[in-house]
Amino acid sequence: MEKPRILHFLTPLANLSPFDVNMAVDAGFVVAGYTGIETRDIAGLTQDAMFSRAPQDAAKTVLFIGGRDAMQALDMAEAAKKAMFPPFENSVFADPSGAFTTAAAMVAVVEKHLEKLGGKLNGSKVAVFGAKGVVGGVCGVIAAEAGAEVTLVGYDKSDVVPKKAAEFEKRFGRPIGAGDGSTEEGKRAALADADIVLAAAKAGIQVLSRADLAFAKRLKVAADINAVPPAGIEGVEAKADGAPIEGAKGAVGVGALAIGNVKFRVQHGLLRRLRDAEKAQLIDHQAAFRLARDIVAGS
Repeated sequence: MEKPRILHFLTPLANLSPFDVNMAVDAGFVVAGYTGIETRDIAGLTQDAMFSRAPQDAAKTVLFIGGRDAMQALDMAEAAKKAMFPPFENSVFADPSGAFTTAAAMVAVVEKHLEKLGGKLNGSKVAVFGAKGVVGGVCGVIAAEAGAEVTLVGYDKSDVVPKKAAEFEKRFGRPIGAGDGSTEEGKRAALADADIVLAAAKAGIQVLSRADLAFAKRLKVAADINAVPPAGIEGVEAKADGAPIEGAKGAVGVGALAIGNVKFRVQHGLLRRLRDAEKAQLIDHQAAFRLARDIVAGS
C-alpha cells in the first residue's frame, strides 16, 4: 500500500496557521500539528518522525516550520537537517507566517516590472518600509542576495530595525542598511535615492502618501502588500500589476492582489514539489524566490 504523505507542522506559536494547514491539505498532505515548539525541541521531534518509516519512504515525511520569526525558522530548519542522516532524511519547508513565499513573490513581481522599464534588480537601490515585520525583513534579504542595495526603514526610533539589519548583514554576508522613517523628513530621505520601494507594514496603515512619493525622484517600481484600505502606498491599488502611479513620473505600482496571486502559486507549487519528491529537499526563502521568478517569467 502506498504510504501517505505526512506534513508535521512545527510552530513556536500557540496555534497553527489555518491558511498553511489548508494549503498543505489541498496539496495532498495529511497534517499533524505541534505548537509551542522551540529550537531545542527540533532534533528530538525530527528523529522521532524520521525513524518511523523505512528509508524508501523517508521523503514522504515533511517538516513544516512556521512561526513569526524568520531567523528562528531558519535556525529550526538547520536543526532539523543536522538531526538527520542518510538514508533517513525527511524534507524541510520553512515559511514562517508565509513570509518566505510572500516576500519571494513580492520581489519577483517587482523585478519583472523593473526589467520592463529597462532596469535590473542587481545594483538597484531598494527601500523597505515596514521592515520591523517578518515579511519586510525577508524582502530585504532576498533583494540583497539578488544584488540590490537595501535599506530597511523603521517606523519608530527603536533599535529593532538597525539590529535586524546588522543581524541580516552578518548572517547572509550582504550589506544591508537601516533608515529612520519615524518622521516625514526621515521617510523622504529614505525615498530620495530609491529605485524600488517595498511597503510591508500592517494592514490598513498608510506608510507613504503621494506627497512623500514626490521625493522619490528615481522611483521605478513601488509595491505594497496591504490589501486593507487605506493602501500602504497612496496611489497603489490592491489590483495594480504595473499600473502607473499618479504623481510619480514614470513609476509603476504593484498591489497586494498581484503579489498574493504569485505567493499562492509559489506555496502551492513548493508543497506539490515536496508531495511528489522521491528525495528529501530543503525549502527556504531562496528556494521560494527561485520558484517565484520561474512563475513570474512564465506568466
